[in-house]
Amino acid sequence: MNHPMSPRTVLCVSAAAAILCLLAACGKSAGPSAAAPAKPRVALVMKSLANEFFGTMAEGAKKHAAAHAADFDLVVNGIKNETDLGEQVSLVEQMVAMGVNAIVIAPADSKALVPVLKRARAAGIVVVNIDNRLDPAALKDAGIAIPFVGPDNRAGAAAVGRALTKKLTKGDAVAIIEGIPTADNGRQRRLGFEDAVKEAGLDLIATQSGQWEMERANTVAASLLNAHPHLKALLCANDNMALGAVAAIKAAGREGKVLVAGFDHISAIKPLLASGAVVATADQHGDQLAVFGIEAAREMLKTKATADRATPVDLITR
Repeated sequence: MNHPMSPRTVLCVSAAAAILCLLAACGKSAGPSAAAPAKPRVALVMKSLANEFFGTMAEGAKKHAAAHAADFDLVVNGIKNETDLGEQVSLVEQMVAMGVNAIVIAPADSKALVPVLKRARAAGIVVVNIDNRLDPAALKDAGIAIPFVGPDNRAGAAAVGRALTKKLTKGDAVAIIEGIPTADNGRQRRLGFEDAVKEAGLDLIATQSGQWEMERANTVAASLLNAHPHLKALLCANDNMALGAVAAIKAAGREGKVLVAGFDHISAIKPLLASGAVVATADQHGDQLAVFGIEAAREMLKTKATADRATPVDLITR
């Protein structure tokens, strides 16, 4: 049998319903649609952490991230050696699995990293290429566009080469110790050195790879010095290799007789510039290079626009 509710009961039920409606409204306003957007996560994937240049790059990026802690989170990683392509591919895969919003990468190889970066793009991740340009043909074949933010390596190397060739005489024998041949920045620096050598009318007797590494370059330089007693200069595609070349020249007892040039302006090269053991290098502002890429990635997250950006590279001499 149903009993009619008293006016007091009706009032209580109405009040309870009103409270429930208010709570529901509050719950709705505090839901995901009104929540503050999460900070984007940006991953920096570098080459060899054994190379001082990339240590400087990492520190610059971390300092920038600390100054913008409210705007984005930064994940920093790199590989042990310049030739560890598989490890760098794995790092990119880990960043994709982690669900980062953007990847800023200095690829160890201009072609080998394209497939995994295509997978990153397919996952909706923004990708920015710094330091070593990805191969345009490989990107086209993959059907993706990835902007390059970095310096003109050929122009930088040509400027370094000219600073060295001014100290030589037409016909003098010189050699180039290049980086990894499949890396675009290695090719561009070799071409820049060749431009300077050709302009000066020098004799380019050899071009060999030092794989970007000091120990490898030391071995290459020692071999070149032994095979070519009249060698007058070694143009090295990075400062790590220039350090190896200087050590080989000293071991051969040819200090002051064989000139050396480098590229990167790492701190270890500065005393050699001061002493004249190294004639010139190029500063591509490693502490800011990743920062340029990070800021490009943050802008792309907002606008979706892709465009290459040139960054500064400066000649450094004694």
